[in-house]
Amino acid sequence: MTSTLFKQFSKPWTPRRYQKKAVKFLLEHAAAALFLDPGLGKTAVTLGALKILKECGLIDRVLIVAPLRVCHSVWPGEINKWTDFAGLSYAVLHGPAKDDLLLHSDADIFLVNFEGLEWLLNVEKRRTKSGKIQVRVDIERWRKLGFDTLVVDELTAFKNTNSIRFKAIKQVIGTFRRRWGLTGTPAANGLMGLFGQCYVLDEGRTFGRYITHFRREYFDRGYSDYDWLLKPGAEERIYERLKPLALRMGDDLIDMPKLVENNILIELPQKAMSVYTTLEDKLLVELENGKVTAGTAASASIKCRQIANGGVYLDDEVEALLKLPGKSREWAKMHDAKVDALAGLIEELQGSPVLVAYEFQHDLERIKAKLGKSTPHLGRSGVKARETAKLIARWNNGDIPVLLVHPAAAAHGLDGLQHRGNHVVWFSMTWDYELYDQLIRRVRRSGSKATRVYVHHLMAKDTIDEAIFHALKSKARGQRALFNALKNYAGAK
Repeated sequence: MTSTLFKQFSKPWTPRRYQKKAVKFLLEHAAAALFLDPGLGKTAVTLGALKILKECGLIDRVLIVAPLRVCHSVWPGEINKWTDFAGLSYAVLHGPAKDDLLLHSDADIFLVNFEGLEWLLNVEKRRTKSGKIQVRVDIERWRKLGFDTLVVDELTAFKNTNSIRFKAIKQVIGTFRRRWGLTGTPAANGLMGLFGQCYVLDEGRTFGRYITHFRREYFDRGYSDYDWLLKPGAEERIYERLKPLALRMGDDLIDMPKLVENNILIELPQKAMSVYTTLEDKLLVELENGKVTAGTAASASIKCRQIANGGVYLDDEVEALLKLPGKSREWAKMHDAKVDALAGLIEELQGSPVLVAYEFQHDLERIKAKLGKSTPHLGRSGVKARETAKLIARWNNGDIPVLLVHPAAAAHGLDGLQHRGNHVVWFSMTWDYELYDQLIRRVRRSGSKATRVYVHHLMAKDTIDEAIFHALKSKARGQRALFNALKNYAGAK
């Protein structure tokens, strides 16, 4: 990939009022978080602030860490889209030329994906006797690279303080003069994840230097060793601590399509429901007896979700329930109730483009068996950036009536899906509110010609699907409380 592209730029960037406010916030804060909804232009806002600092001689080499697709498409696309950013050169640190040609070039901005951090930081890993992984970074080599500004696009990637990427970047964040983080869903799955995100920006000034202290201050242990509950009044205290660090801006600042939910309850066939009930009852009994660990609970939950969808990966327990003669295949089909409901909904929409979210590989195979093997999809792997761009272009041209997407592959870094289609179908429900919210916002964002975006939830009745749906609504309320607190703070300044 070329590090600097000089093309015929289309037009000047004319920031809106709220974007000017966001640029000013970044310029005034060496450590800052922008909690901006998709479609509000957080990439252009950040480039606007970087351009000003570059012109003033206050920054030299900027490191932007982002999902791979965002590195390849979103940031280069914004730089090349506006005449204002024509003077900013960039290098995408990916591919065979990244070590010599790109890393040591004189570009202003260097883009690396989260998985590439281990390479960039020259990480060494060692497992201790207790099973923990220790991480060591080559600090001397790192300092010679001369990065002075850090931008993390999708800050939630650092919410897990036990991850290799967090342990690695923690050792070098003190070498940056400025650290900015961008995300639209900072607390999608709870407030515990705020600690790691904030630490990457301020080295513990907001919530302290240790997550153990953070937990002790704001949380109590729940019903198990992996469950934490907010202490009385802790939620408000967390918001108060976070206010000086973060600027929140929502989609109420621009014209957005109205969100309409359509919950479709599906009756499972008796045989499938019998297998499902057996697995669920066993899990509930183990919960009551305190015999469930995080791993076994997750495994049981996944099996229940799969059966609700219509298929299940085989193991000894499932094979015994299904009375199979032996493991002769990877997964077994349980029913067609959901794929039939999906096909019926697509027929009912009469050609309106539909984005369908699936979770498991056997979901994808069964859906394609029903809708046609040529039905295009964006999976977690196997679809290259160029092929993705072609699929998006075909979607925008109205050439794709149904696009199957895995939420982890499509929730970040896919722009432009709002130009055609205003129907999102959740074939498989997800516990992850960040993925849930972000995928919907690929369609419901500025630039959509639709007045409404419809979100259809295909839920097997009396199963874990309904529990997941209510959990998602609860998480949405928690994140909205955080956003409202930050919004009120910004308005009072």
